Amino acid sequence: MAIKNQVQLITYPDSLGGDLKTLNEILLKYFSDIFKGGVHILPPFPSSGDRGFAPLTYFEIDPKFGTFEDIKRIGENFDVLLDLMVNHISIKSLFFQDFLKYGEKSEYADLFLTLDKLWSDGKPVQEDISKMFLRRTQPYSTFTISETGEKKTVWTTFGKENPSEQIDFDINSPKVKELLRDFLINFKKQNVKIVRLDAVGYIIKKLGTSCFFVEPEIYKFIDWITELASSLGLELLPEVHAHYKTQFKLSEHGNWIYDFILPYKILDTLINKSSSELCKYLKVRPNKQFTMLDCHDGIPVKPDLDDLIDTKAAKALVQTCVDRGANLSLIYSDRHKSHDGFDVHQIRCAYYSVLNCDDDAYIAARAIQFFTPGIPQVYYVGLLAGKNDEENVKLTGEGREINRHNFTPKEIEQALQREVVQRLLKLIRFRNEYPAFNGNFSVVASKDDEVILSCEKDKKFCTLKINLQTNASVIEYINDNGDLSTYNI
Repeated sequence: MAIKNQVQLITYPDSLGGDLKTLNEILLKYFSDIFKGGVHILPPFPSSGDRGFAPLTYFEIDPKFGTFEDIKRIGENFDVLLDLMVNHISIKSLFFQDFLKYGEKSEYADLFLTLDKLWSDGKPVQEDISKMFLRRTQPYSTFTISETGEKKTVWTTFGKENPSEQIDFDINSPKVKELLRDFLINFKKQNVKIVRLDAVGYIIKKLGTSCFFVEPEIYKFIDWITELASSLGLELLPEVHAHYKTQFKLSEHGNWIYDFILPYKILDTLINKSSSELCKYLKVRPNKQFTMLDCHDGIPVKPDLDDLIDTKAAKALVQTCVDRGANLSLIYSDRHKSHDGFDVHQIRCAYYSVLNCDDDAYIAARAIQFFTPGIPQVYYVGLLAGKNDEENVKLTGEGREINRHNFTPKEIEQALQREVVQRLLKLIRFRNEYPAFNGNFSVVASKDDEVILSCEKDKKFCTLKINLQTNASVIEYINDNGDLSTYNI
């Protein structure tokens, strides 16, 4: 199966209407010609937290969202993309609950990375941990085995609680690979077409390294799971937040990657009204990427843009975002902060809000995204030009909820009446249908307060021109009659 070079939607199972059945109805009613590239449904599985990213199993859909029959129905009209958290599973999963009861006697014991698999005496060495890229203050949690009273410490990369609710797999265990194989086989049965390997960069734990994207071991795993997926007719999308050179290596390896650099570069271009850094980047980036502006987490900064940004300028840009209502996710490990202390991991906000709710700036941002080679993804909040949901942040205490508003069917209808949303839908249709987007891309030399991008295939071409002083965007293209047409976006 080839991934379609058309626009995809990213949504939670309950964010557009409340459940999967309603999501399918809304997709068919309003967006049948919009998301021809497919629909990325963020984890709809039973989960103990992290809004689905602490799954108990992949063999069921959380009943409050629906069933796998709903996934199959969506898959009849849209290519479905689901997540597989290859690094971890929930503390409440059948697998880990059995381990908590029986310890080493559990049939699932070998699924988990106990500390004695890394340090012979099971005691962590701070010198080793200080080299690691940490997502929490300590990357392990201690539990008591109920049958024996024995203490067992297992690796837990993620999670806000202590002990963490997200328990890491031991990727070297044959039983883990057998389980991952079963998960992928089930996805195939459920009419899933693409699988995102979430948190895949963290699967290799090797002392003396950052325990993040450890080479060459990471490639061995990716090759194994890619071969397995291909045999099932599934496409894979590894999700890796890393230094851009690491991403480029993954692309050179033949894999799809995420363009986590583009959202910041576009934001910088529109806020500072200068295209030089964006154009420089667009000339060297790999083409085999998924592009996005916003997502369920935030706009990536570190480590994705390390060595691509000046931290003084970045601090100023971040401050502008905060002034416009954004909140920040920060780097835990001192070792991975910039030399001057710059420590912003992600800028959390609605992209429409961070552009000051300026319709023209927002449409310009989407136009740059759609002209940039790759598979464009549009997050559901961005689709409806949603604003920062500050009330939800206050209610939950979770900064990421700023860009996770759940829309009722009535709110969706109302949003669709807005001019900025209609402009976006028209632009998506153009991106889906115009053949030049399957051809050659070029960055056209321009003044610093302009962006000019062009795509060409056979006798068709289209050129995007953005005036950064006014944010006015125009596309010139050859129409079906062979004449030059102008589309004021």
